[in-house]
Amino acid sequence: MKAVVVNGFGGPENVEIAEVAVPGPEAGQVRIRVRAAGVNPVDGAVRAGVFGGAGQRLGLGWDVAGEIDATGADVTGWNWGDRVVGLHYGTVKPLGTHAEYVVLDASAVAAAPASVDTAAAAALPLSGLTAARSVGLLGLAPGASVLITGAAGVVGGLAVQLAAQAGLVVTALAGEEDEALVRSLGAAAFVPRGQAPAEPVDGVLDAAVLGEAALAFVRDGGAYVGLIPGHAPAAERGIRVQEQEVAPDGELLARLVSLVDAGTLTLRVSETFPLTDAAKAHDRLDAPGVRGRIVLTA
Repeated sequence: MKAVVVNGFGGPENVEIAEVAVPGPEAGQVRIRVRAAGVNPVDGAVRAGVFGGAGQRLGLGWDVAGEIDATGADVTGWNWGDRVVGLHYGTVKPLGTHAEYVVLDASAVAAAPASVDTAAAAALPLSGLTAARSVGLLGLAPGASVLITGAAGVVGGLAVQLAAQAGLVVTALAGEEDEALVRSLGAAAFVPRGQAPAEPVDGVLDAAVLGEAALAFVRDGGAYVGLIPGHAPAAERGIRVQEQEVAPDGELLARLVSLVDAGTLTLRVSETFPLTDAAKAHDRLDAPGVRGRIVLTA
């Protein structure tokens, strides 16, 4: 089968299409015929060598939407042809979801949303799980105020929606050109990038990884949630500082799918590329102004 890999670190020119063996599911696993797979910033970071793995062939891709192709022993509830979405966790791995087939633990899979196409479904797992876990870590009660940085991005935009649905009063921090977008997602207030909110907020969800600059927006004793492990600022003023680390979670993913099908969670796709044009997709990933997930189709 064809799979997207890197054998050396650098820019999009390092993205290759390799011929590799079709993987087989082991006990508790399912094999998925990949129809679409999101291209996330973490894929660019793997390609650039941020997570190491020098001298190894590294597979790219975390998101997948497709159909069950085979099941391993002890798998129940899934049958051949079932449409699913799932998350393939791991920064240093020989194969990812940017391939024609991928094997996942059955617990990492959920039925695909019925209301959107396969490309949109592939934009959900990594970004949706990240946003949902981050909103949960804030630990704020309905009516509390939260500022979400990077609110026009894929994760930030999903977090705006989920936080608003949880009853939080959302202020979105984004570029001036994105005010209408973030308000349409549920933001009650808007702060242009580079400016500060009029008054401190109960919590910050720092999707833009601003660190100390975002922590300064939080009231004493409030909450700060960072999205990238190891990048959160030091706690101060009694602020509860936490970092989310995404993990495969079929149950949470299924709840997010139900929100998509209910029309209360909007998925955004920027562009699609065939699997064989993965290098072009990485060129676009590195370009500014992407609004929505880039998706590979196989």
